[in-house]
Amino acid sequence: MDYKRAGVDIDKADKIVDKIKEIAHKKDKNVIGGIGDFGALYKFGDSILVSGTDGVGTKLKVAFLMDKHDTVGIDLVAMNVNDIITKGAKPLFFLDYISSGKLKPETIEELIAGIVKGCDEAGCSLIGGETAEMPDFYSENEYDLAGFIVGAVKAD
Repeated sequence: MDYKRAGVDIDKADKIVDKIKEIAHKKDKNVIGGIGDFGALYKFGDSILVSGTDGVGTKLKVAFLMDKHDTVGIDLVAMNVNDIITKGAKPLFFLDYISSGKLKPETIEELIAGIVKGCDEAGCSLIGGETAEMPDFYSENEYDLAGFIVGAVKAD
């Protein structure tokens, strides 16, 4: 199995990223590098802030089938942390985004517990996020999950 046979067109995705780079060209002298890498770099004093955003993708289907939601929270943090540590960054803080067809407090609690456990393991803090209920967009028993992380590394 490969991406193409699974219905994922990596070449098309790369072309989209190239277009994004054209539109969102660097405007700030503190931006290092550009769009399209695992972690975005921003010079801040003697440090470089490294940020990233990611989701857990098809792991959500497994969570829905098993009705087990804490482990995808841990995975969400891990996916984000893995991206910024490729730049040598120490994770500082994390934000989540949860959007559901119907907010179920017990499911949200499981998700947040998993996210907090992932943050504890990574040595960073969950400092906020967004929880949205969108009944006409998601089915009642499904949700989407994404995260955003910021870390830092010394500029030298």
